[in-house]
Amino acid sequence: MKLTAKVKLQPTPKQAELLKITLETANAACSKISQVAWETQTFGQFSLHKLTYHPIRQQFNLAAQIVVRCISKVADAYKLDKKTQRTFRPLGGIAYDDRVLNWRLPSHTVSIWTMAGRQVIPFVCGEHQWQLLQTQQGETDLACIDGEFYLFAVCNVDQPTPLDVDGFLGVDVGVANIAVDSDGAIYQGKTVKNVRYRNRQLRRKLQAKGTKSTRRLLKQRSKKEQRFATWTNHNISKTIVATAQGTGRGIALEDLTGIRDRITARKPQRAALSSWSFFQLRSFIEYKAQLAGVLVVVVDPRNTSRQCPSCGYIAKANRKTQSKFLCIDCGFSGLADYIAAINIGRRAAVRLPNVSGVPDHRDSARDKAHVL
Repeated sequence: MKLTAKVKLQPTPKQAELLKITLETANAACSKISQVAWETQTFGQFSLHKLTYHPIRQQFNLAAQIVVRCISKVADAYKLDKKTQRTFRPLGGIAYDDRVLNWRLPSHTVSIWTMAGRQVIPFVCGEHQWQLLQTQQGETDLACIDGEFYLFAVCNVDQPTPLDVDGFLGVDVGVANIAVDSDGAIYQGKTVKNVRYRNRQLRRKLQAKGTKSTRRLLKQRSKKEQRFATWTNHNISKTIVATAQGTGRGIALEDLTGIRDRITARKPQRAALSSWSFFQLRSFIEYKAQLAGVLVVVVDPRNTSRQCPSCGYIAKANRKTQSKFLCIDCGFSGLADYIAAINIGRRAAVRLPNVSGVPDHRDSARDKAHVL
């Protein structure tokens, strides 16, 4: 499998200016290529290369391989749809390959092409990123983030063969509880929710005041909330994968693609819903599971929190509140998110062909749900 190693460049002020000029020039070339593509309705990479390669090289004085990567960037941008003309931010990331960027790992430096020729620039990274760089292969993206320059390198990592599973650990993700698994473990979202609420209130006050000092404080605090939510999702995903690996089970997740378009939220709930990072948590679980050799199955989320795991009865009235489940047919009760996690795990076992020995969790689920 492929993972990305993020490393931070440490250029001199002159080198930083050269990197900035290189990004600006390359993205200006992308915008020009996009204009030609839009005017001629030519969106394929090969056709666009024939149409723009020599004019772009002559106009922007870019290296041959940088022009090739710019054409590829434009062609990829139009793969989503061809209804609007694409434009590119001046400091948007650009891709380098081995022809224009060389890693010199022993000296912790890279040799990278700029508008003023090759520059040797030192970099720093963590131990995990350093291990990934030993298997670096393919493209590396240069990006400017908050005035600092970073390289995002694609690395090949050996992926173990998924182990035979003995059942599935169902995981229900939500807003009130970030995740609840079918073993009854609850990963509460109260802390993240409180942090986001405090940050929204603080941003509102600072933006209303509008002074130089408040703008400086807003800049200092930017992305702090995002980093905290990402750190939380990393910890939760690591624990879930370790639990599944230690018990020889796979992981079952809901397919929540497009859920924001399918539901209608009241105004007080919209901020929490828009900041719900369920896709990030799913992606963290998936790649950590692949590294651990744990099978991940995605199931249909419909009625997972309305179906009784004891008698199978499905009704909207079973979900008494956001947190409580009570089957109106057999009286089975418990935490709604936990009930959903049980159903998700069972659906994954049904979907997986030629699987035997999947335990029936009905009795243990009934006992645990009543306790909750």
